[in-house]
Amino acid sequence: MNSGTENTAGQPGNRGDVSTRLAVFEQHRSLLFSIAYRMLGSVADAEDALQDAFIRWRQAADVEIRSPKAFLVTIVSRVCINHLQSARVQREAYVGEWLPEPLVTDPRGNASEIVQVDESVSMALLLLLERLTPEERAVFLLHEVFDYKHAEIAAALSLTEANCRQLLRRAQQHVRLARPRFKAPTREHMELLERFYQAAGSGDIDKLLTLLSTDVEMHTDGGGKAAALVLPISGADKVARVVVQGLRRLMALNVLQRIVEINGVPGFVSYVDGRPQSVFTVEARNGRIEAIYVVTNPEKLTHLPPPPS
Repeated sequence: MNSGTENTAGQPGNRGDVSTRLAVFEQHRSLLFSIAYRMLGSVADAEDALQDAFIRWRQAADVEIRSPKAFLVTIVSRVCINHLQSARVQREAYVGEWLPEPLVTDPRGNASEIVQVDESVSMALLLLLERLTPEERAVFLLHEVFDYKHAEIAAALSLTEANCRQLLRRAQQHVRLARPRFKAPTREHMELLERFYQAAGSGDIDKLLTLLSTDVEMHTDGGGKAAALVLPISGADKVARVVVQGLRRLMALNVLQRIVEINGVPGFVSYVDGRPQSVFTVEARNGRIEAIYVVTNPEKLTHLPPPPS
């Protein structure tokens, strides 16, 4: 990412050559989107950040650009930091709990838009990243996920290397210890999700309790625009009963459902009258569900695939 050392082959020859600028931008789009989504936790906001970055890229003079990739990563990182700084006030006024916007990572879909589908796009980690300052979040992601060196990050964010190291240590204290140590295989995760859904659908509380960890947490996000819990709930018995009640209400709406990979794990997308109504995913470890995430805010469901035909 070092703007002073990378080969500039393919760099646009003049700022007026929009088609060349666009081609270079598209070459790095998946990386830029991957950074922006992890920074912002929103598909829509990530796309806005890329649009803003492209405008600045198109208007930049050639003399400013030694490495197109480094230049673009710098722009996107700074746009995201600015957005997060202004978004904190909005988050404080958000109705209920805020969850990341579900990202479809199904290989059958448009998964190519994001680099490296791993735990760094999981609902759990994206929620943990909310504890960080915008600068801590940027340093943590660029170093831990995208393997940039401190010197490269410092250049991109206009920081000193010492400041980068300090920000990274603080971020790791907040995040690393709480990160999942390993992820359940996809088939095992899918089987657990299906058994859980069957038990919930039949109202079998005892069966549900065998599938939930004792300190399981349930997180929901309606944004004040759809049904959701005001605050997260925890505890196997309480979560099991809320899930059974919620699924009964959902099925009464005559929903259609499909299984889609969401944020790296299988999940259920429910549709009512041809529109996405909710996304349901779980975090699993050691054969038990440790967290449940339900997003019903319609503004966060617009990028989901269509209902089954």
